[in-house]
Amino acid sequence: QVQLVESGGDSVQAGGSLTLSCVGSGYSVSGNCMGWFRQVPGKEREGVAHIYTRYGWIYYDDSVKGRFTISQDDAKNTVYLQMNTLKPEDTAKYYCASAGLWEGGRCTRFLNWGQGTQVTVSS
Repeated sequence: QVQLVESGGDSVQAGGSLTLSCVGSGYSVSGNCMGWFRQVPGKEREGVAHIYTRYGWIYYDDSVKGRFTISQDDAKNTVYLQMNTLKPEDTAKYYCASAGLWEGGRCTRFLNWGQGTQVTVSS
């Protein structure tokens, strides 16, 4: 059974930092294109950062470039999202997902999703 579990979400003041973790089970994250997404209620889900470690490919949304860092620890079968200089507009529920394809500069065809972890940034 494939499962992704996110953790690390919290409430933080603007300018602060958080590290989100996504632990995979039932498969190796190193063999997949992994992505972090976020969604605000009533709005579309947006891609935040993707990583395909096998090929060294990384994608960042423009809104988080220079502030967020996606990384992967294969030994722990975990994908991380280091979030620095957080802004109120970063407030969202963050999801981890896995895909098997990279296309157009991003992971595509996401099939497995975690349940999400809430990040709230106050001004």
